[in-house]
Amino acid sequence: MFPRRPLSVPAAAVVFAVLLTGCSSTDAPASITVPAPPAEEKALCRALHEELPESVAGLARQDPEPRSELTAGWGDAAIVLRCGVPRPAGMRDPLAPGVVVNGVEWMAEERSDDGPRFTTTYRKTYVEVTLSKRFTEVGPLMELAKPVAKTIPHRFPEASPTAAG
Repeated sequence: MFPRRPLSVPAAAVVFAVLLTGCSSTDAPASITVPAPPAEEKALCRALHEELPESVAGLARQDPEPRSELTAGWGDAAIVLRCGVPRPAGMRDPLAPGVVVNGVEWMAEERSDDGPRFTTTYRKTYVEVTLSKRFTEVGPLMELAKPVAKTIPHRFPEASPTAAG
């Protein structure tokens, strides 16, 4: 079970190392549902799509089917990003586990059938990243945080972890 407060990157890496030690990945292609956000959010997702890296965690970009500017993938679905997803139900819990990676806040969810799922919080659209069981740390989020921060603005800029105060 994830801790019930935000973690720093090193603490999160330890949590995931403990949770996922000994797991192997099948990297089987996933069935990807393309989100259907409102037009304003779709425009943000298109901008994110243009900024996404060609490799993450040493895995080459392999976008899932059906192809869309709202989805991206690396390593045959080992890492899958979906932009413009609905707000996860878990965000109603004020004690939902989370992590801040390179200035981007993520809610963390365990999945019984695979690796963790992370969804951005406090952004004008939600970006979801699912990882296969092979990942024992938040390294992929470190590489995805920069394009997210650049293209998906904070919903409440004054509350961002990088806001001067």
